[in-house]
Amino acid sequence: MKKHKLLFFFKENKSISRSNQYFYSLAISYNQPKFCPNATWNPNATIFADNSTVGTKPYGIFVNTNNTVYVAARSLHLVQVWLEESTTPIRANFSGLFYPQSVFVTITGDIYVNDANNRRVDKLAFNATQSVSVMNVKAYCLGLFVDLNNDLYCSMQDYPQVIKKSLNDNTTTSIIVAGNGSNGSSSNMLYQPVGIFVDINLDLYVADSKNNRIQRFTSGQLNGATVAGDDLTITLDRPTGIVLDADKYLFIADCYNHRITGSGPYGFRCLVGCFEISSSASNQLAYPTSVSFDNFGNMFVTDRSNHRIQKFLLATNSCSKYQNI
Repeated sequence: MKKHKLLFFFKENKSISRSNQYFYSLAISYNQPKFCPNATWNPNATIFADNSTVGTKPYGIFVNTNNTVYVAARSLHLVQVWLEESTTPIRANFSGLFYPQSVFVTITGDIYVNDANNRRVDKLAFNATQSVSVMNVKAYCLGLFVDLNNDLYCSMQDYPQVIKKSLNDNTTTSIIVAGNGSNGSSSNMLYQPVGIFVDINLDLYVADSKNNRIQRFTSGQLNGATVAGDDLTITLDRPTGIVLDADKYLFIADCYNHRITGSGPYGFRCLVGCFEISSSASNQLAYPTSVSFDNFGNMFVTDRSNHRIQKFLLATNSCSKYQNI
């Protein structure tokens, strides 16, 4: 595994013009491509990994800026790693891991994963041979995130809250950043929260699954605002994954609609799986749970009930016709 260089850099997609190259900051370990309003993905995916390597019902996925892919292989009790999209995975050296469902990797290469049975979050430091526990939780985390302040977030579906703790000290104390601990649809409540994302302003986005909405909690605020779903912008059905692109547009794993949707300057649209039917065909999904981009803008999806990871190639991303809008 390679360490990231401490500088701003870009990686060029040879099929895209130089003006549309993607830029990344040293501060983040994940990819936030810049997409044009008319960006499209090939509707037919290729199978990046099947159940022989990810087991049954894989849940979380993370692609770093080196295009290394990490998958929480729940049923296999391990985290699989494909170095820079190699075809053969290696196993991350977590000890005694049970039913991992979410995974996050920092810029230094440290891997964080939830240990569901033991109700904790474990860390495997870069080049370490053994993992350590860094956070105790009341319920297993279906969403993990580390923000720019080195705070670790956990989204607890069965105890509807998002909590965080600082990784800069050895204390185990965490604080509540969203949800009051009871299921509900009020602005200060969540109902089975799953995927989370924290932007550079430290605003928290939550896939509030059973409320069929995406909530944004401005940094320091316990009352959220609905930014997608709840019949305001788009109809969602149990959203489970949320990521933002370079322009802070949303990309959502709309789990029970079996699709990935995205927002842009002209509103929301379906991107892949647009038949909204559970199927194993290459252009369909079955309960997708999370989504992540590589640094070319290709989309990786945990196709949970098909027991595989699907890769949808970025097909078009030219902004020329929109430059005068």
